Amino acid sequence: MARFSFFGEGPPGIELEELKGKMVVLEGTDGVGRSTHVSLLKQWLENNGHAVLDTGMTRSALAGKRLRQAKEGHTLGGITMSLFYTTDFADRLENEMIPALRAGFVVLTDRYIYSLMARSIVRGADPEWIANVCSFALKPDAVLYLRLNIDDLVTRVIQTKGFDYWESGMDLHLGADRYDSFVEYQRRLLAQFDSMVEAYGFEVVDASGSIEEVFDDLKQRIARVVEPERASGAGKGKQ
Repeated sequence: MARFSFFGEGPPGIELEELKGKMVVLEGTDGVGRSTHVSLLKQWLENNGHAVLDTGMTRSALAGKRLRQAKEGHTLGGITMSLFYTTDFADRLENEMIPALRAGFVVLTDRYIYSLMARSIVRGADPEWIANVCSFALKPDAVLYLRLNIDDLVTRVIQTKGFDYWESGMDLHLGADRYDSFVEYQRRLLAQFDSMVEAYGFEVVDASGSIEEVFDDLKQRIARVVEPERASGAGKGKQ
């Protein structure tokens, strides 16, 4: 019996019974630390003998380069950008994630369809429409939602990469400058992610701690997915 399933009708020609790997998604707003932890988790998993595919938005061979260029300014409308992101995701799903799952890899993805949906809804897309557009996606084994309140998020972004055009929602004209726009845009994204917790089975991870604290939390959660027998045995030993 196949362990994986699609949200709706999946791409043709995929035998779900052949997918032997595990898929773990890290989700959350911009600047919450997903990329840092994907890198740390990949190294940790590989050190423990797992083959790992590390993937994320805007990295597809088909659409990634042009999508990154489109994010630099307000050149495309909201629906077009949503479909552009979906194209990027579809290419990576077919040509990266599914082959890796067939080969028994752990697929570790920085964002998934949930970010695509949240961004689209904040930009005015109908929630049912964008959910249907993304329904060809595989349901992952776990979605770890790194959550940080808006004040801490703003502080972290100021101290690291600063505000860029797209992740500040400047195309939506939400504030007088990038700071104000970023705060309001991320607040709206946060509300969308929070609304998905129950509907999509997110595991909420408190991202306010140190990198080491959050990493330890993530390792424990992922171990239960990729090494359930070992994680169960370790848990019994601590009792």
